[in-house]
Amino acid sequence: MIKKTLAWFSILIFAMFSIYPILYVLSVSLRGDNAFQSQSLEIITSTSTLKNFVDLFLRTDFLLWMRNSLLVATLTTLLGVALASTSAYALSRYRFRGRNMMLFALLATQMFPATMLILPFYIILSKLRLIDSFWGLFIIYSSTALPFCVWQMKAYYDTIPKELEEAALLDGCSRWMTFYKIILPVSSPALVITALFSFLSSWSEYVIAAVVLQDPQLYTLPLGLRSFQASMATQWGLYAAGALIVSVPVLILFISISRYLVSGLTMGSVKG
Repeated sequence: MIKKTLAWFSILIFAMFSIYPILYVLSVSLRGDNAFQSQSLEIITSTSTLKNFVDLFLRTDFLLWMRNSLLVATLTTLLGVALASTSAYALSRYRFRGRNMMLFALLATQMFPATMLILPFYIILSKLRLIDSFWGLFIIYSSTALPFCVWQMKAYYDTIPKELEEAALLDGCSRWMTFYKIILPVSSPALVITALFSFLSSWSEYVIAAVVLQDPQLYTLPLGLRSFQASMATQWGLYAAGALIVSVPVLILFISISRYLVSGLTMGSVKG
């Protein structure tokens, strides 16, 4: 009984530490005085207002930034899932010269921070004239997320019995039909994890977007929120309101695919 009580108490403490920053951001977004720090612990006061949320949608380009982020994140996710699912299947099922070296090279790329690759990427995109375009972001986001996605999908494919494919081949399916109609549906948890990782890595990324995108009309959400911060003053109310709304799509995504997360993480990424 004592252990159970201590466990629940510990969970409650950790939950409070996790939730309090979110509540504090909510409190800042509801303040009308643009104050970031306050001595009061009240979340909603008598002066709370939705003005910052209204101004965010009506007086800023927030909807444009959200459209740009959705476009970049969705296309990056689709491209990443398509490339990772097919290339990982080849690496899992076929034995060819250079296969192990290719796997090692994919793993080695994860040892370098993304910021270290900004300069080479910038030079390549400049030569391709893709600076200040979404195509530049697609290439960088897809190439940086692809190694992890390939390893994730390969680990899951390795757990699928080959007898399943052999049975499909005996029934007259081609290699492509076997992959498309048998393997992909079975791999739904790993595909969901791969899609989620690709989406999140491009949805909230700031550093690379700040280097590639210069036109304010192409700003994604992180760049747009950054524009609320000036050298002399920061619009904390708008910043907090935007931060909360940016979190909503991610929260909906997590809740809608939560039933795939446990099986995908335990069967795909843990087993190697």
